[in-house]
Amino acid sequence: MMRRMITAVMALGLAVVMAVSAQAQDAEIEATISNQLEAFKADDFEKAFTYASPNIQAIFGSPMRFGQMVTTGFPMVHRPADVRFLELSDIQGFQFQQVEIRDGQGVFYVLAYKMVQVEDAWRIDGVQILPSREYGA
Repeated sequence: MMRRMITAVMALGLAVVMAVSAQAQDAEIEATISNQLEAFKADDFEKAFTYASPNIQAIFGSPMRFGQMVTTGFPMVHRPADVRFLELSDIQGFQFQQVEIRDGQGVFYVLAYKMVQVEDAWRIDGVQILPSREYGA
């Protein structure tokens, strides 16, 4: 009886630790994306580039080229009017954070941010615009 109780307490403790760890991960991922969006709003492409993964940094080579890609290919990210974090999913070992962004014209977009952990920090390893969904009143 005592053994089962100890096992149950240990399982509960492990579940609490895992939940707290998941919440911390969610907060870190959201902070990385938010910080990059703030840097884009300020046209601080050098700072925005620091939130990109080493893979993305290698592809674009410089903060200016990265900034050009964002301003032309992802204008809603460059100048978001509103940002709301949706679900975080684990897909084949990768973390994907869905983010709803409303642009300056009031158009809503849902983007999937592929996140990777580099040392002790989360970095953005790609962004995909998901198919739009209808919004009703």
